[in-house]
Amino acid sequence: MDEELRSLLTSLVEIETENPPGDEAAAAQFVSDWLDSRGVSATLVEEPFPDRPQVAARVGDGEPSVVLNGHLDVVPAGDRDQWTHPPYDPTVRDGRLYGRGSADMKCGVALAMLATVEFADAFESGALDGSLVFHAAVGEETAEPGTKTLLERGYDGTYGVVLEPTALRTATSAKGLGWYEISVGGDPSHASRPDEGDNAIGNARPVLDALEAYDEEIRARADPLVGHPTATVTRFEAGTKENVVPESATITVDRRFVPAEAVEEVDAEIDALLSDVAAEHDLNVEWTRTRVYESAAVPTDSDIAARFRDAAAERADIDPVPWGIRAATDVRNLVNDAGMDAITWGPGSMAQAHAYDEYIELSEVEAGYDILRTALRGLFQAGGD
Repeated sequence: MDEELRSLLTSLVEIETENPPGDEAAAAQFVSDWLDSRGVSATLVEEPFPDRPQVAARVGDGEPSVVLNGHLDVVPAGDRDQWTHPPYDPTVRDGRLYGRGSADMKCGVALAMLATVEFADAFESGALDGSLVFHAAVGEETAEPGTKTLLERGYDGTYGVVLEPTALRTATSAKGLGWYEISVGGDPSHASRPDEGDNAIGNARPVLDALEAYDEEIRARADPLVGHPTATVTRFEAGTKENVVPESATITVDRRFVPAEAVEEVDAEIDALLSDVAAEHDLNVEWTRTRVYESAAVPTDSDIAARFRDAAAERADIDPVPWGIRAATDVRNLVNDAGMDAITWGPGSMAQAHAYDEYIELSEVEAGYDILRTALRGLFQAGGD
């Protein structure tokens, strides 16, 4: 494996960038300094958070322009005793590099950094015509507007690649995600006199039943690339003390939706479902959507998608059949906000994202860089014809 790529990936994994709380600043400075040291003028963008800078750069001034998007933040490592290898002491064993963020997605950031430097030289020499835009964004793991802000500041393009781990498959669609917090009311009393209160846990039962039926109902819908929608209860909280009848219960729902569903439509479904169950059982039920990642889709025959599928098939024997990713990614910002033809693509397995002993296969990283440069070179050569 190329030593510069391995060294760069190792250096990025070593820098702890957990979100929450949002500790990307040291990594952003590293990325900026590294690019500057190789002749690429990088900008630390202190928006939307002054203490959490992002990194952006543009090389070349021709068309087409391609955005390479990665995020610096990683999910917390959790119980570090569960890690065989320390999460921020990257370890190579049996061809794998272990560490938090190795797959999701310090690898993608490393590939984008190397490609930005390589193509800057090619544009400057006149060997290729086009431009490359680099993003090292903040806040992806918590749906914060890092990538959205970079696009609004002019770091956009004709095409985009969000370098999430897809095992080198090219995703032209991505599911959306809404998190809903549902509050069910009750009245407290001493547990020795439970009939004097109104137990919110009992009141929550018909709400949970309705959500289960809703999940079954929406699974009948289908998208050929990303599968079916789901509504999954992921948290339930109630009670303040062992001997107190709970006066409230809170249910958290993870609602995944397909490109044909708009978040406003999902909101309306949740509202109607909860209004019906509240009326039927005489309950006090309120809800709020706490976070949303919109779904996104571009044509499967988009030029950039076709070039990445072809390069991956040729270089790594990856099935070129059109495909969609079931996770939510910042591709939504490139497609929905900036109107770009953008894909989600990168080395690494999504099964490793957020896992203990997260790792990435170094052979896949190397193949990924070969695919990335091949697909981009094809785009830029075509653009210069």
